[in-house]
Amino acid sequence: MEKTAPRHTCLKLQIPTAQSEPIFVKGIWFDSHFHLSITDGLNAWVCDATEEQVRERASQWDQPVSEYIHLAEQYLGFQQPGSVYLFTDAGDGHKRLSWTFEKEGTKLEWRWKCLPSPDSKKVTAGILDFLMDANIRLSEEVVRQTQSYERLKEEAEKCLTQSEKFNSEKMEFESAIYAKFLGVLNSKKRKLRELREQLSTKKTFGKLPEEESSDKTESFDEGSDDAKSEEEPPEKLTGTSKNTLSSRGGGRKRITHK
Repeated sequence: MEKTAPRHTCLKLQIPTAQSEPIFVKGIWFDSHFHLSITDGLNAWVCDATEEQVRERASQWDQPVSEYIHLAEQYLGFQQPGSVYLFTDAGDGHKRLSWTFEKEGTKLEWRWKCLPSPDSKKVTAGILDFLMDANIRLSEEVVRQTQSYERLKEEAEKCLTQSEKFNSEKMEFESAIYAKFLGVLNSKKRKLRELREQLSTKKTFGKLPEEESSDKTESFDEGSDDAKSEEEPPEKLTGTSKNTLSSRGGGRKRITHK
C-alpha cells in the first residue's frame, strides 16, 4: 500500500485567555503520525506524535488511527468555532496544547505535551518561510483567479452584446415576416370578398331567366289547352253528322222494305 504525501497546515491561534500575541501552529500530517511546530515569535516548541502514541490515544477514544489523525488535523488546521483552545505551562519550559470538541453530545478534550525546541530560531524561521510560501502561492492563485474572472467577464459581455444583437435581428425579422404575412392575408381576404360578391351577383341575375322561362311555359300550356278546346267541337259535330246520316240511311231502308 502506497503512503500518501504528507499534508501541511499552519494555524494562527488566538488564545482567548492569553494576554500575549497569538501563536502559530504548523502541522505536518502523515497517515499514522504527525509533527507540530509552535512559536510565539520568540520561543518555539515541538511535538512529535509517534505512531505508537497516536495508536494508544486512538484506542483510548475507541477510534481508528486514521479518524484520530483526521480529527486532529481538522482542529489544528483551522480554528473551529465553539472549541476552547489552551496553550498552558506544563513545567520545565514545557507547554500543553489542548482543544475541546463534542462527540455524541459529550464535550471532550484532547491534550498534547510540547517540548521546548532546541533551536527556536530555526523553528520560527521555518514557520515564517512556510507562511511566506503559502502567501506567495495564494497571491499567485488570486492573480490567476482575477485574470480568469476578467476573461470570463469579457466573454460574458461579448455574449451579452451578441445576444442583444441576435434579439434585435430576431425582432426585426419577425416584424418583417409578420408584415408580409399580414399583406398576404389581407390580399386573400380581399379576393375572397370579390369572389363572394361575384357569386352573389351571379345568383341574383340567374334567378330572372328562370322565372321568365317558367312564365312562358305556363302561357304556352294555357294556349295549348285553349286550342284543344277549340278543336274538340268539330269532332263532336262530325260524330253527330255521322249519326244523323246513319239514322237517315236506316230510315230509307225501312221505307224500301215496305
